[in-house]
Amino acid sequence: MKDDQKLLTTELVQGLGVVKDHSDEMEVEVLSDSWYEGAVGYDTKFLGDNYELPHPTLRCDIEQDIAHLKDGSNVLHYTHFSIVMSKSRRLAYYTVVNIDGNQLKKIGRNDKWYLDPRIEIEYQCGPELYINNPLDRGHLVRRNDPNWGDAANKANKDTFHFTNCAPQHSNLNQKIWLDLEDYILDNAENWNLKVTVFTGPVFKANDMIYRGVQIPEEFWKIAIIVKEDGNLSATAYMQTQKNLIENLEFAYGEYKTYQVPISRIEAITGLDFGCLRKHDPIKQLESIEGHVIDAPGDIKL
Repeated sequence: MKDDQKLLTTELVQGLGVVKDHSDEMEVEVLSDSWYEGAVGYDTKFLGDNYELPHPTLRCDIEQDIAHLKDGSNVLHYTHFSIVMSKSRRLAYYTVVNIDGNQLKKIGRNDKWYLDPRIEIEYQCGPELYINNPLDRGHLVRRNDPNWGDAANKANKDTFHFTNCAPQHSNLNQKIWLDLEDYILDNAENWNLKVTVFTGPVFKANDMIYRGVQIPEEFWKIAIIVKEDGNLSATAYMQTQKNLIENLEFAYGEYKTYQVPISRIEAITGLDFGCLRKHDPIKQLESIEGHVIDAPGDIKL
């Protein structure tokens, strides 16, 4: 790490308030502990009492790598979403958010980013990873998703934590990725306009190392709704940036978005989503690659 990057991180650790990096126009703060008081995060019964969706269970080796909060707990709770972090990768294992389409509010964007004081700074990838390169601070919980109800403004601010972002190449096709949730939320069969979404990176042992951080090649998403017939629909997706990040100084490449069986996500992440597998409309799909999503209409619900 360069000396100026070390200095930036040191200042943040010491809690000196707002730090402005002029090379990237990135404004960073550490919020006080009181900001997080009362945050309950993801509601497992958000889709209804009969549709409880617990957090996934983690494979034993992954469980050992969870970054514990300073109070000893495992889950970072924010407004309408929650995050479980990896110590070794300094990124989220997964995020999970409740989206209420009936109460969504449009909130203006403010690119001020926050380190979370509830876990050690060494378990968070801070601004030094994203300066002077094509890497975006890619929201895992999409900025608009938790912005509903009376707490919409607080939720919006919560999405700008470094715990909720991952390094994504700026050329990654985020439009299709983000349109997935819009399509599912607006689908006529989604009678109550509520969606639960799990999102995360795929961690591989051979992921490339950049500035001391292994950069994920792939990301996944699982979206769950209650359909008009009262049954759950749980659909899983993957997106790759492999060809984009092989050379972060000069990169052209293709990206693909796939709908895949949930069992495929479980196999490559070590997360177990339990009963969700039986609500997957393509659970019998033989191809482990799934099928390519070029537009939201290609989704099988």
